[in-house]
Amino acid sequence: MTIRDRFGFAFQALAAYPLRTGLTLLAMAMATAAVILLTALGDSARHYVVDRFAGLGTNLLVVLPGRNETRGGPPPLLGETPRDLTLDDALALLRSSAIESVAPVVVGSAPVQYGSRSRESNIIGTTASFFEIRRLQMAQGRYLPGGDPHRGRPVVVLGKTIKQELFREEPALGRWLRIADRRFRVIGILQSSGHALGEELDKIAVIPVTSAQVLFNTPGLFRILVQATRRDVIARAKQAIETIIQTRHGGENDITVLTQDAILLAFDRILRSLTLAVAGIAAISLIVAGILIMNVMLISVAQRTAEIGLLKALGASTAKVLQLFLAEALVLSILGAGCGLALALSTLAVLDRFWPAVKLQAAPWSLPAAVVIAMGTGLLFGLLPARRAARLDPVIALHPH
Repeated sequence: MTIRDRFGFAFQALAAYPLRTGLTLLAMAMATAAVILLTALGDSARHYVVDRFAGLGTNLLVVLPGRNETRGGPPPLLGETPRDLTLDDALALLRSSAIESVAPVVVGSAPVQYGSRSRESNIIGTTASFFEIRRLQMAQGRYLPGGDPHRGRPVVVLGKTIKQELFREEPALGRWLRIADRRFRVIGILQSSGHALGEELDKIAVIPVTSAQVLFNTPGLFRILVQATRRDVIARAKQAIETIIQTRHGGENDITVLTQDAILLAFDRILRSLTLAVAGIAAISLIVAGILIMNVMLISVAQRTAEIGLLKALGASTAKVLQLFLAEALVLSILGAGCGLALALSTLAVLDRFWPAVKLQAAPWSLPAAVVIAMGTGLLFGLLPARRAARLDPVIALHPH
């Protein structure tokens, strides 16, 4: 009996009970699709977050106030911040030859009003370097002015959405608006930039850093963005930042410096682990489908006892009968996995039309992995009924009941 004969026999057996076969294929298809879909969602989310953070800038370092460390005693406590980061701290970092530019950042929320229109908006206080580091482009007007950052000029650059909500179709450049209790003149409109780690850039207003410090009554900075001159000097730039700030803060090492590569790697590892965990949970559904295959085949063995007895009476060995029923389990698994692949890919195509920004797509490794797991599950759970069929005594099997 050739391989073609075995699979032909399996197809004939499955075709004889279309409803039962269809339900089994549906279970296997849904289980396979679940593995692929959940893996695709996790992997696409990982790429989305990593890409958004990569879009923050190149050769980027982020300086945060406070030392990210633990100290003795249960439970461990985050190190306190003995001193705020200041504008002068940020400017002092430019002494290092490894640092190209710095952007001190103050963040707050305040109502922005033009005429009778008003909305709550995120306000970013920074300098002209911020736009270069974050690679933001202007749709109209110009960036924040350069020069001495200690001079808080009453100017503002608006995101595209907030400009539309406040000014509608009116020109905004040169107009005066009110942020909280202070007046600012619009000098620029940002190009649409989407999101960056939860921050909707189209809905922000950017003002000079000292103006933001006065507006929010805060002497400290939220963080400092630093751009290294080249990628290969990022480690030297990090060391220079820690040394300069430590000198300025009386010998206290009270800051945390995050490099872009380290943050990207951390995000990538966490989200990759979550993706694998979700895929593992989804794979449980394949076990359920495998149990269904086992039960269906046990019923099939019971219904086809005479057929099995005839095969053995005609000289089919125990191994041949075992192979016939394993081929049936394998056919069920392959067809179910194929239907699952088609279902998963079509579902992803539909979802991608609703969320194009995330770029939903199946992880390349998940497709063969899902098929192999489905085949392995089918063969594993098909083994018991196949062994039962192979061990039937032909005399007893052909005896009328």
